[in-house]
Amino acid sequence: MKPNIEEVLTRGVDRILPDKKQFASFIEKKKIRIYLGIDPTGGKLHLGHTINLLKLKEFSDLGHETILVIGTGTVVVGDPSQRKEARKKISKKEIQENIRTWKRQAGKIIDFKKVKIRKNGDWLLKLKYKDMVNIASNITAPQLFQRDNFQNRINRGDTVWYHETMYPLMQGYDSVVLDVDLEIGGTDQLFNMMIGRDLQRKMNGREKYVMTCRMIFGTDGKQMSKTSGNCIWIEDSPKEMFGKIMSMPDEFIFDYFESVTRVPIKEIEKMKKSQNNPRDLKAMLAREVIKMYHSEEDAKKAEEEFNKIFKNKEVPENIEEIKIIEEKINILDLLVKSNLVSSKSDAKRLIEQGGVKINSQPEKDWKKDIEAISGTVIQVGKRKFVKIK
Repeated sequence: MKPNIEEVLTRGVDRILPDKKQFASFIEKKKIRIYLGIDPTGGKLHLGHTINLLKLKEFSDLGHETILVIGTGTVVVGDPSQRKEARKKISKKEIQENIRTWKRQAGKIIDFKKVKIRKNGDWLLKLKYKDMVNIASNITAPQLFQRDNFQNRINRGDTVWYHETMYPLMQGYDSVVLDVDLEIGGTDQLFNMMIGRDLQRKMNGREKYVMTCRMIFGTDGKQMSKTSGNCIWIEDSPKEMFGKIMSMPDEFIFDYFESVTRVPIKEIEKMKKSQNNPRDLKAMLAREVIKMYHSEEDAKKAEEEFNKIFKNKEVPENIEEIKIIEEKINILDLLVKSNLVSSKSDAKRLIEQGGVKINSQPEKDWKKDIEAISGTVIQVGKRKFVKIK
């Protein structure tokens, strides 16, 4: 079943520029060309990435020409959007590996029989000096320095590198090469997309619309991002995914339902009016998300496991096992060897905070030696368990 056009233009959408009504009328008359660009700066996609991918899927399901652009050219510069400092350079090997993993993950959402993949390195890395001058001659220097994060850096006395000012030009040039009618991106991409709109108008002599999609907050209540480490990854295990969603702030429940699931809007409106407690709503949300990226059976098992641990205070059935050769081992060494913590100092801090249990009993003595008896269960926090073989 094709998606409803009005819902496509509103669900998870922040705004459509220059005018939503004008764009709605435009797409009723003809099939259009749409693109979404993603730079392969990391190997994993989180739920925030899925908002734009789901929107691209909706347009492809409506029969429009849709393109996913992998930024093999723009990634060389590095997107400065919302950055307090310049991005670190990324190697060619890392780029290729990230592309491989991203395509696998994006394939959980979009149908690559309907959505074309293009790599902007195919045209950006072939640009000559005169081409660069020609592109840059369409945008003023003050325009490029209008972006907020550049101004904030300058006001702090920090550096804005020249190559960073090139990024919006390079991303904008994608619109010219692909000759698109619409670009989709997060609200953080508005500046770059509007530069592309200017270039499309000046270099191709026609309009390009811009659709910004909302961005979601992570498990800690801050903007979801790779650098913050607060992400729900689409390749998280069902167990991890369920736990993360259950731990997020209650006020984000309906933003998630609307943006990262495709539960009908009418059902979401009923939920808002219901008296369901936030815990039940988050459990419903977790089941929906897990069904999208795993299966309904996985969602059911993840919920059962979660309830077993948190409602009934039981130990999970399937626990990773580790082999300890020592008869006795200091608890700090045990936690590090179990990969439950990253360092002894981290282990010490968790023990002092009461975040470590041995066989369900809190352990607060970080100097203690633990007998490495087969079947001993070590727990860190609420969700991390290992068992000694």
